[in-house]
Amino acid sequence: MNNSYDNSLVSKSIFNTQNIVLANIGWGVLALLYFLLFSAKIPGADGIESRAEWYVIGTNIFEALAYLGAGILCLRNWLSPQIVSGRNVWLSIGLGMLSYFIGGIIFGYTEIVLKEEPDVSLGDIFFVLSYLLLGAGMILAVASRRINLEKWQWLIVLAIAVFGSLLAWWISMQQETSSELLVAILNWFYVVSDVVLLIIATTLLLAFWGGRVSQSWRMIAAAAFSLYIADMWFKYAQGPNYQSGEILEVFWVFSGVLFGMGAALEYDASLRRTRRTSTRKRA
Repeated sequence: MNNSYDNSLVSKSIFNTQNIVLANIGWGVLALLYFLLFSAKIPGADGIESRAEWYVIGTNIFEALAYLGAGILCLRNWLSPQIVSGRNVWLSIGLGMLSYFIGGIIFGYTEIVLKEEPDVSLGDIFFVLSYLLLGAGMILAVASRRINLEKWQWLIVLAIAVFGSLLAWWISMQQETSSELLVAILNWFYVVSDVVLLIIATTLLLAFWGGRVSQSWRMIAAAAFSLYIADMWFKYAQGPNYQSGEILEVFWVFSGVLFGMGAALEYDASLRRTRRTSTRKRA
């Protein structure tokens, strides 16, 4: 029994919020260093410069583990009856993270193992699903809170919405429009989804500012901004000479890391709130 008690204490001490946040920060820093140090292209036997295959594999591992960890942490919030923002919020976001994880695995397998770069692949099904689930979760978070922003806050939301939309439109205009209807629809779906998530994230950030769980939603907003940056860069860089592993793609890793940190901070804030409520009742 003592061994069981000791193991429980060790488990709690290892997987506490501080350690989870530090682990996520560490993973993000390692990913940044990896991209900075090893992303240079090297000449191949045919004289064409390309990135080493082991480097591309590493970028996929950094991204996959970030989203897998975020998905697990979000689903932990879903399982907690004390969670402040609502269990369905975190269920939707958690499933979105896991969908992005699966989509990334399929994309990496297609690119690295099969040596193919199709315009549409099985991974797109999971990427589309992840955007829908993320959007649903963040909308649920907005709906669960009475939005009462000041005029200047609405101006911030409007400014970011206009800037994000114009940038996405400008980048889209730089690309050749695909003749395939499905490819064109998917491209516009991703662009619109990124802008919508950016607007919702900004609204959430301002709505939760200074509240009980403000820190967690700052992380979620930063995660949405990181996803937007990575997606916009990916769309801008697309072309016949595109190769995976550009430095700005590290923002995909940052996005997963920040979603995970937001989930961990929300879990901690919810437990602390429950303990304070229980203490007042006993008093």
